[in-house]
Amino acid sequence: MTSSFASLLPGTERALFHRVALAQSEGRTPSLVGAVARDGAVVWSGGRSGDGTPDPDAGTQYRIGSITKPFTAVLVMRLRDEGLLDLSDPLEKHLPGTGVGEVTIAQLLCHSAGLAAESPAPWWERTPGTLRPGLADVLGPQPSLHPAGRRFHYSNTGYTLLGSLIAAVRGTSWEEALRTEILEPLGLHRTDVRPSATHARGWAVHPWADALLPEPSEDLGIMAPAGQLWSTVGDLCRFALFLAEGDAKVLSAETVREMRAPAAPVQEGEWDGVFGLGLRIDRVGGRTLVGHGGSLPGFVAGLRFSVADGVAAAVLANATSGPQPGVVAADLLGIVADAEPRIPAPWKPLPSVDRELLELTGPWYWGTYAYGLALLADGGVELRPLRGAGRAARFRAEPGGGWTGLDDYFTGETLTVVRGADGRVSHLDVGSFVFTREPYEQGDAVPGGVDQGGWRGR
Repeated sequence: MTSSFASLLPGTERALFHRVALAQSEGRTPSLVGAVARDGAVVWSGGRSGDGTPDPDAGTQYRIGSITKPFTAVLVMRLRDEGLLDLSDPLEKHLPGTGVGEVTIAQLLCHSAGLAAESPAPWWERTPGTLRPGLADVLGPQPSLHPAGRRFHYSNTGYTLLGSLIAAVRGTSWEEALRTEILEPLGLHRTDVRPSATHARGWAVHPWADALLPEPSEDLGIMAPAGQLWSTVGDLCRFALFLAEGDAKVLSAETVREMRAPAAPVQEGEWDGVFGLGLRIDRVGGRTLVGHGGSLPGFVAGLRFSVADGVAAAVLANATSGPQPGVVAADLLGIVADAEPRIPAPWKPLPSVDRELLELTGPWYWGTYAYGLALLADGGVELRPLRGAGRAARFRAEPGGGWTGLDDYFTGETLTVVRGADGRVSHLDVGSFVFTREPYEQGDAVPGGVDQGGWRGR
């Protein structure tokens, strides 16, 4: 039986539009637009306007503020993958003379470098970037507030440094690198450092009256990598799909998976959310949602995606405050994922079976803990406890033999098949943990040996 579910069900579409309309109304915003992507394509968008302008759609530009930061992070990861830098490198190695060169690139990416959140007054988001022509003007006399690597502290100045790092290593401007290395390859034609028709105007809404005030739209200058971009919900959903799956033209699936992994220290009271490399990871309604939020005077933005559900959502609005686009985006994602859960891929037998690998499957014992080893379709293996809690993990096959752990405790650890002098399999070694076919069998390679008396009763 085959079926096609490329489009959403009418009931799902109505629920999505109701959520967008509610957000525009209760958020008291001149306009608000949302979009949802599923399994590789944008499948829905809807907008509401209350200021006399046409309803926005998936191609209407808004300023996205700090959702610019994941774009900057992608450019840094490209430099890493090309071998031009390492995430553990101190900033000074590639961008000397900043005064904070001891912080690492990874710490800047995940906001654990200890730098101040903002540049010195006047407020950078509402004043022209010409007031801060150099990094010294952005960092100010006290750029560091906390010891590097010890805590999460969101920092716009840190992403300004990353933008300058990209320019220094690449030998071109951050803007040019963004255009040629991300926007053009991914087909994000409505994302840019400056707006183009059709775009929304930024407004402030009076907190106690239904009155509007125009907000300034400044060029942020050297701070552009922290929040300059304009985009659309359509482009942002496509960007989210890239961050979920990777694209060989920009970054591999393995690298975007690395970006989505928690990287910053978790602060007390913030157990539900943590930062990876340029991305925030949250637990919402039992789901792991990845993305980022953004705001600049006159605009707020939210982007969320769930890798497990194959769904992404973006929400944009043109008000300084009021709507909560990150919450609305999470709600849109949840509406689709709950009403129309992902159809699993059909089970298929392996095209061929390696008999030596097949002989490794089945029960293994770490001490008296029973585990099962199963083959995966991609050539990897999975090791899971057969009962109770335990350390479970998938392992990726390596070209030279053995497997590398991908999950939890065994991430990065090596699983090796150890053979005896006769060539027969003796045991599995997982990061020095020995797994044997029987629990504490005489003659097995059990660390510390096995009592000669063997198993006994009381």
